[in-house]
Amino acid sequence: MTPADLSWTVLHAVRRAVDEDVLHAPVPARVRVERTRPGGRGDYATAVALQLAGPAALPARKVAEILRERVQGTPGIGGVEVTGPGFLNFTLDGDDGLAALVGAIGAGGTEYGHGDALVGVTASFVPVEELRAHVVTGTVERLLRSQGAEVGTRTADGEALHVVPVPAADRDLFARLGSDAARWALLRAAPHDRARCTGSDELLVQQESNPLFRVRYAYARTRALSRNAQQLGFCGAYEERVDAPVLGALLADHPGVLAAAARHREPDRLARQLEAVAHAFFDFHDGAAPLPVGDEKPSVAHRSRLALAEAAGTVLAGGLSLLGISAPEVL
Repeated sequence: MTPADLSWTVLHAVRRAVDEDVLHAPVPARVRVERTRPGGRGDYATAVALQLAGPAALPARKVAEILRERVQGTPGIGGVEVTGPGFLNFTLDGDDGLAALVGAIGAGGTEYGHGDALVGVTASFVPVEELRAHVVTGTVERLLRSQGAEVGTRTADGEALHVVPVPAADRDLFARLGSDAARWALLRAAPHDRARCTGSDELLVQQESNPLFRVRYAYARTRALSRNAQQLGFCGAYEERVDAPVLGALLADHPGVLAAAARHREPDRLARQLEAVAHAFFDFHDGAAPLPVGDEKPSVAHRSRLALAEAAGTVLAGGLSLLGISAPEVL
């Protein structure tokens, strides 16, 4: 893990803490990490908790503990310690936590990240007719079930819950865009923001500038890699360390994102997560080819990269399914 990777990982932990509503502070543009000084702990340290303490109205050590919980366990990081008034100290891991992560995703399949965070919670929503409210409510119900909550039939009684996003202005959205693009347009924006229905025809453009296409194309690319590998006579198996800390951190973070999206009834958190996974997958794919190139023969490195790529595809497919959006194997 490079200092830039570590900086990004800590910044992502800050964003996650803010999204989960446990830290009330502006997200900084960047997080500075430095080599620990002689006599210090670990390999790198950051003072970001001291920077956020004032705006968050919390002691710096409390902020540091909040961030430590969200960084600990990231592939490539062996340990995180809080020292002094609130410094975060990182010890990089010589072992490869990605192996266990890839195994967990393989075992969970497209239900990786489903869990019991909301077991014991019972929820029932009021019937809704407005287009966006109907789509968001149905997606929230799926997210709640994925975390173990019991979702009852929709009823108008006094205990029923409301999901009231800003209404969609375009009632013909599904007819004009089709189900997948229409759902993305309605779910990608936070419920309190207006959905981007005007000009949403861009969601039909098969280019990387279209975030929905990029997410679905990333999944389709992982499936193509698997098919091509089979033609070459090998399959994915994580056997050798792969240097992909950003992608690994996002995949490891996926269960927490699903739980937060369900708890706060905000499917847009999942949509943003899928965009980030797709972006990190393409960066990884372009930097270390999972398939042999030219006269290369399949190696342990190729099998390991392919296994990680397939894990990313599994997460993308599972996330799209929760949003009610299809994941074509060929685009």
